[in-house]
Amino acid sequence: MSKRILKLNNSLARQAACRYVNEAPEGYVITIAEPTRSLDANARLWASLAEVSNQVEWYGNKLTSEEWKTVFSAALKKEKVVPGINGGFVVCGQSPSKMSKREFSDMLEIVYAFGADKGVVFSDVVAD
Repeated sequence: MSKRILKLNNSLARQAACRYVNEAPEGYVITIAEPTRSLDANARLWASLAEVSNQVEWYGNKLTSEEWKTVFSAALKKEKVVPGINGGFVVCGQSPSKMSKREFSDMLEIVYAFGADKGVVFSDVVAD
């Protein structure tokens, strides 16, 4: 049996899910989870992070889009920061790839609010 991913949006999908569970061999694992973000939302996030990266200097540093992703993710999740093994600091947090659609949307709102506060001009690429 190959990997199956179903969106439970109608009774047929629910019936198929039950069938797959009943047909699955012993030891298989099932996960039911909130949907994750869309490819469009992912593109919107990375475009927004690039805008912030290009336009904001943070405490004397220019951060990469990846670094800004970590900063905003930590802001959303209110994560803790611990000293790193070889110096510096490490944010203990959740990757946006594991966030629900709601959390991901909330993170985008944090990016936009922060950008607006810092005078970031977001291009039309990130507009809905």
